[in-house]
Amino acid sequence: MDILLIIIGAICLLVGFAGCFLPVLPGPPLSYLGVILLHFTNRIQFTVTQLVIWGVLVIVVQLLDYLTPVLGTKYGGGSKWGNWGCVIGTVAGIFLFPPWGILFGPFAGAVIGELLGGKKSMEAFKAGIGAFIGFLLSVVVKMALCGYFVYCFISALI
Repeated sequence: MDILLIIIGAICLLVGFAGCFLPVLPGPPLSYLGVILLHFTNRIQFTVTQLVIWGVLVIVVQLLDYLTPVLGTKYGGGSKWGNWGCVIGTVAGIFLFPPWGILFGPFAGAVIGELLGGKKSMEAFKAGIGAFIGFLLSVVVKMALCGYFVYCFISALI
């Protein structure tokens, strides 16, 4: 049974790491599930404190994943139009234009939203750049957390 849990846990970690780049997959929660599966084997037992802290980190990172593009839009000088455009562009990019829509959906949505809100092209472009930087920041944070889970998984097995 341990071998099955380890294999499924490793698959969860790999799919979770891919989820850092593909917003359709919940990367950190899948990676966390991989660590939890390893915890239920006889090979390693993580402390309750570790599991709780990691669970809280997963929740925080998931929330930041949705907030950072919007905050980037706001930091780039965007308005409510740009924020809504960023959110709509993110969702539309995921489903309508994969895989490139995942990267450029927040940018395009923020720019289009700002243009519809009456901003000039350069101001709209700055808001779009902010959304794109926010998206990249969220990817880096997710990669760091999932990478840490992979490290914990591998070091526990060695």
